[in-house]
Amino acid sequence: MLTALTGVHGDRADAVTVAGRTASYEELLGAARQVAVDLAESGVPAFAVNATPTLETVAAVVGALLAGVPCVPLPPDAGPAERGRILRDSGARTIEVDFVRRSDRTPDPAAVRTPDDPALILYTSGTTGAPKGVVLSSAAITADLDALAGAWQWSAEDTLVHGLPLFHVHGLVLGVLGALRTGSRLVHTGRPTPEAYAAAGGSLYFGVPTVWSRIAREPQAAAALSGARLLVSGSAALPAPVFRDIERASGHRIVERYGMTETLITVSGRAGGDLHPGTVGTPLPGITTRIAAEDGAEIGELQLTGPTLFSGYLGRPEATAAAYTEDGWFRTGDIAAADEKDGVHRIVGRASTDLIKSGGYRIGAGEIENALLDHPRVREAAVVGVPDADLGQRIVAFVVAEGVTGAELTDFVAAHLSVHKRPREVRFVEAVPRNAMGKPQKRLLLDGAAPDPT
Repeated sequence: MLTALTGVHGDRADAVTVAGRTASYEELLGAARQVAVDLAESGVPAFAVNATPTLETVAAVVGALLAGVPCVPLPPDAGPAERGRILRDSGARTIEVDFVRRSDRTPDPAAVRTPDDPALILYTSGTTGAPKGVVLSSAAITADLDALAGAWQWSAEDTLVHGLPLFHVHGLVLGVLGALRTGSRLVHTGRPTPEAYAAAGGSLYFGVPTVWSRIAREPQAAAALSGARLLVSGSAALPAPVFRDIERASGHRIVERYGMTETLITVSGRAGGDLHPGTVGTPLPGITTRIAAEDGAEIGELQLTGPTLFSGYLGRPEATAAAYTEDGWFRTGDIAAADEKDGVHRIVGRASTDLIKSGGYRIGAGEIENALLDHPRVREAAVVGVPDADLGQRIVAFVVAEGVTGAELTDFVAAHLSVHKRPREVRFVEAVPRNAMGKPQKRLLLDGAAPDPT
């Protein structure tokens, strides 16, 4: 998995930079080997690392992989209860990591390891219950990184820039292990500010929609990315206005991709491909998808198979079995549509919150959100369906906006989409609550939002 550390691309004095601190491959490997030695001597079954944006975190993860000990990245802002629950569930122990301490020897793993053995245990956000440990093998990770390298023409000639959390697939698997797999130079900005991205001088940039939205609001920062080769967005849907604003300022159309902790990245746009807002491209090599839609419906649950899928939920065989259909397809829980001609996918949203059944229609919340965001006075939008005695569900829009009424926004959506997709109610909020990766937490919106007085 860590091709660059074998020396195949040579050594670089600035191979990895995190929050302003830089290390060569040799220095990183020495620090990681010391972690591996410590893990071998401790005999721990799993290794938990406080996943701060530091060189120590990178060395800790690499050291665990060298030792063959599953690594459990902990959110650095996790409270005592969440942290304790993850440590108890995984059986992981923490070991102090000092980047200055280095070793030139790598101990043999405590047991014979295969590519299918656990490499990482990443905990889900827990939006539908207590977080579950998602077990990922090195085989799944390498299959995904190699597929993405082909899709994005990602190579050792690139400089990857991002400032994403190191306890998620996006920031850690793609953003750190991807660089060590391809040999691309890595610059982690510490915090993903527009200024930091603009100053980094990268060829390949990763961001979540919140990051790209902030960059779009600072045209000078967006224009500074014009010399890049590729901009990539993921972890949540990228609003169409942000896509267009970045294109106007930088000349780049952002590549969107789709994935989950359980599946890694499975669908993506391609470097040099025909990119459009609201689409996430086509399945990566080895991935097969299908849309489980009701008769006559355009949208349905996205289901898939392929080599990038997780090994299961840690210690939860029943939950693992429930994640698959009877014929072996993984249930993503996301609602999608695929173009019949070119196979390009659109992700409408989560089945639990974003598929709205109103008046006999099946409506995707994401389409309405994008329409609302096209209004010049709307900064954020989140759409849900709430129970309604007549319609089954009525469409309710939560918006962050000024100088516009709910009725005006309803008319605006009706003029852009089918009339049955218009919000029946608009509620104004100060902000849309989001998790660490920028995904809206819609369940939190239903309490405390003020309805439009008009």
